[in-house]
Amino acid sequence: MNHTNEPSHQQSQPNDDGIDRRGMLRCMAWVGTGLVWGVSGGVATSRALGQPAAAASQSTFTFAQISDSHLGFARDPNKNVAETLKQTVARINALPEPPAFLLHTGDLTHLAKPEEFDAVAEILKGVKVGAVAYVPGEHDFDGDGNKEYLTRYGKATQGLGWNSFDYKGVHFVALVNVANAKSGSGDGGLGVIGADQLAWLKKDLGGLKDSTPVVVYAHVPLWAVYEKWGWGTRDSEQALALLKRFGSVTVLNGHIHQVMQKVEGRVTFHTARSTAFPQSEPGKGTPGPMRNLPASKLKGTLGISVVSYVENPGSLAIVDSTLEVAQG
Repeated sequence: MNHTNEPSHQQSQPNDDGIDRRGMLRCMAWVGTGLVWGVSGGVATSRALGQPAAAASQSTFTFAQISDSHLGFARDPNKNVAETLKQTVARINALPEPPAFLLHTGDLTHLAKPEEFDAVAEILKGVKVGAVAYVPGEHDFDGDGNKEYLTRYGKATQGLGWNSFDYKGVHFVALVNVANAKSGSGDGGLGVIGADQLAWLKKDLGGLKDSTPVVVYAHVPLWAVYEKWGWGTRDSEQALALLKRFGSVTVLNGHIHQVMQKVEGRVTFHTARSTAFPQSEPGKGTPGPMRNLPASKLKGTLGISVVSYVENPGSLAIVDSTLEVAQG
């Protein structure tokens, strides 16, 4: 991954909102999408986008995360997903300092059509970051070996799109855990990393010191959010076993279109919201777009969160704001 911008020095207000220190699942309100991470040493704190920055806290660099753009989707509750993606890009561009890069955690498109990939690319040309990195979601697989996605984003990757890179002392790992998910398998289509990718991951992590901060990003959560709906990864424990020796691990995902977070030891999990539409809370109703959501409520489900990464023994904290608030 190439980065053309110098790291930003966005300051952040530490707080404990949105964290479950007992390691239990917590689902926040239907607000926000996208994260802006500020990295300083290895552990995360946060401030809401509209909050004043704390003068005493300074990040080494920031990066942004968005997820589940679903370009090509044009039904209730959002018939113009391109517009809400553009609004999210505008929020990122309005930050005081541009993030060093952007991570997109999958489902760029809805049906993996060339024109949908083209639409995503055109919108993301406008984001003011040094580079954009991707992992595919299940909606990005085209039935032809992930050809459309890999043609655009596979040049610096291995297998079906996995890779890693280092930036300012932090090791970033992109995993693909949607290739073998089968919606008719009886488990709702759980994500799968697979033996080949796990072998690659073991080798990739092998030369790192235990003190190296690691950020893993994939589409499907690497923890069991709700297995009946496929909201988990079948072989995630094997990947997490390879990560347990590190002092700071942050795992970023999308797929479930809502913020949920969990802390297990030194690993913090965070799932991002969609830029397109929300899904129901796990086990309530059915998975998929919340089609009965009134149009007036849509912007309250889409927005952005701001997170900082600083060195201390604490855990991740996330605070979210909405497009509705941002746009007034």
